[in-house]
Amino acid sequence: MNKIFAIALKELKEYFKSPIAYIVLIVTISIFNIFFFLIIDQGQEASLRDVFKIMEFLFIFIVPLLTMKTFAEEKFSGTMEFLMTTPTTNTTIVLGKYLGSLIFFTLIIGLTTSYYFIIEFFSQPQPRVVLAGYLGLWLEGALFIAIGMLASSLTKNQIVAAISSYVVLFLLYFSISFIKYFSGPSATLIRYVGTWSHAENFAVGIITTADLVYYLSGILICILFTRLSIENRLWR
Repeated sequence: MNKIFAIALKELKEYFKSPIAYIVLIVTISIFNIFFFLIIDQGQEASLRDVFKIMEFLFIFIVPLLTMKTFAEEKFSGTMEFLMTTPTTNTTIVLGKYLGSLIFFTLIIGLTTSYYFIIEFFSQPQPRVVLAGYLGLWLEGALFIAIGMLASSLTKNQIVAAISSYVVLFLLYFSISFIKYFSGPSATLIRYVGTWSHAENFAVGIITTADLVYYLSGILICILFTRLSIENRLWR
């Protein structure tokens, strides 16, 4: 466990050594603030539901920028081979890098929690609904990070990793748009695989076992495949 935290801390430090981390933080929070105050000004939003939708959509663009170098850079620079020859297990490496990225993402989410206190000044928000919305947003980001790490583990090129992540995330996010062309089990499968319906439940304060299983199993599967991919010499 200590090794996982050590790798996570190293990964977190690498973020802040790069100007990308600061740019992402500043630009992301600025955009969130703009949309938040626009929504508040127009509708006195008390649940932050529309804000969560904006944040969810923007994370599709932001997360691949955070995850594209997690493994791709290590492979390109040749440090991946050295890292894998250390006493640290591959599972520890993957979990450590994932935790580091997740902590940075959580920091971004944490910087927006002041929104609740602002809307509380204007109205009477429902704490349970807001908390559920933040939980759903965090779980979705955690899934996006796991997908981005998997994409990064399959290539030495950071741009390829980012583009691959964008393709998968856009398909998951916009899959609901294609449901009208299907029916029966196919439509049910598309609805479940897509992120929209799950995020929507959390945004309105509904937390179901199916939604939790969706996010947690997706994260677990991506982490498992990431571990397998760094062990497979075909991807090195």
